[in-house]
Amino acid sequence: MQGIIVKLIGGTYSVCASDTVYECKARGVFRNRGVSPVCGDSVLFEVLHDGIGVITEVLPRKSIIIRPPLANLDCLVLVNSIAEPSPNFELIDKFSAVAVFKNIEPVIVFTKTDLQSADAPLKIYANAGFKTFSVDNTTGEGADELREYLTGKISAFTGNTGVGKSSLLNNIFKGLCLDTGEVSKKLGRGKHTTRHTQLYPIDGGGYIADTPGFSTFDTNRYDIIKKDELAQCFPEFAEYLGKCRFPDCTHTAEPGCAVIKACNNGNVSNTRYQSYKAMYKEAQLIKEWEIK
Repeated sequence: MQGIIVKLIGGTYSVCASDTVYECKARGVFRNRGVSPVCGDSVLFEVLHDGIGVITEVLPRKSIIIRPPLANLDCLVLVNSIAEPSPNFELIDKFSAVAVFKNIEPVIVFTKTDLQSADAPLKIYANAGFKTFSVDNTTGEGADELREYLTGKISAFTGNTGVGKSSLLNNIFKGLCLDTGEVSKKLGRGKHTTRHTQLYPIDGGGYIADTPGFSTFDTNRYDIIKKDELAQCFPEFAEYLGKCRFPDCTHTAEPGCAVIKACNNGNVSNTRYQSYKAMYKEAQLIKEWEIK
């Protein structure tokens, strides 16, 4: 049978197929191949007895992230609060770039709009080419639109602690009842409440994953974006690439740079451009042996 891994705890894989969940183990041959099945993997498995099975093959993946381990994501939903805590735009830009690099669509969501308007940052990311949503977790306004957009897709929700990610998920899926942590007034951040990655089915098709916060959405050596590839991970740069005075333009300081000109003219957000420059500077420090 073919199914999708929806949960992994202690070496036991919960595999969903035809609306039935089977508890499976993975054959030892995977270890010899260096393959570890993860949530989101499409797998072939054999049913042994009474809902118990064994995974025999992991089908080819279209995307993979390492921390948290998730495969075949269509969307990475970056949840940010507009206040308490304030959004970290450089962090949003970093992980949206990683998502683009790995062929996963970034979806930008701002919560706590009952405290402050999110119109300005929503405009920045919409102009960058991303799908954006604002959700008031106190009323649920905006949750239906996000749910509709994610239907039929495999999506991961991630966000810094205290941004209302679990509350957002509970607004989208009324029966989910995830724990929510109170924001620490002293530290300005929330208490982490998500303990493992799990896929939840969406009415109408598709899955969402609740994951730990940004701090554990980690890039390993295979996720490193080389400096020469970074500009392609900022979609709003696309129409300006190849139009600079110098063919090897880094888009950081060169005269005649079309990206810099677009930023000066207001066609590219200055905050996004500053994030690009910071990431480029980091990429310059990467050694070849770190990538291999």
